[in-house]
This record gives sequence, structure tokens and C-alpha cells, in this order.
Amino acid sequence: MLQSDSLGHRLAEGQRWTSSDCIVQKGAQMYTRAMSTLDPISVSDARDQLASIINRARTNHEPVFLSRRGRRVAAVIDADYLERLIELAEDMTDIRAAEDSREEMRRTKVEPMPWDQVKADLGLV
Repeated sequence: MLQSDSLGHRLAEGQRWTSSDCIVQKGAQMYTRAMSTLDPISVSDARDQLASIINRARTNHEPVFLSRRGRRVAAVIDADYLERLIELAEDMTDIRAAEDSREEMRRTKVEPMPWDQVKADLGLV
């Protein structure tokens, strides 16, 4: 939660959030909501309740955790919720790669290549 606290501190000081900050904040909210769910259901109990577990995950928009020997081993999650989590993870990967590239360009003082040059080099013009 330290990550989101520092984001809130930055916002309170009037600084702008980056795209990366917004994705981290959204991910932190989703994680907190997922981790605050009820106790997990044992896998053996889940076999008899699969339809109701699926309905619970879809209507509550929260994962239903399954356990084996008292330890979480799996989760049933709404498909739309999972797709959103995957999109957020992919966005975060892209943003971090772009930030790394910008940092490398600042460090090496290399100028970006114009898009027209990139297309010409790839034979796309």
C-alpha cells in the first residue's frame, strides 16, 4: 500500500499523476478488493457448489478463492474482471517499457528516430 500512499501524497502536493501512476492505483484498488473477500471455500466443497460460486463471482465482481488444506490454491473470477486485470498488466508493461526507453534516451542523449524514417527502413512506404 506504500505505492498508493506515495501517489496520494503526490496528488495532495498538486503534482500530476502519470499513466503509470493511474494504472498502479487501479491495480492496488483491485488487489485490495480481491484480498478482502470472505474466507476461501475448500476445493471439495466447491465441487458441490460450482454453479453458485460462479454466480457469486459474477454478481459480486470479486474473486471466490478456493483452498486446499487451508491454503489458497485457486480462484474463480468473473471473465470480464480477469480481462480487465490482464489489460491493466499489459498497459503497465507497455508504460514501463516506454519509460525505460525515455530514460535510456536521456542517459545516452540519443534522439528518437522520426516515424517516417522507421517506415522507410522497414519498407512500409
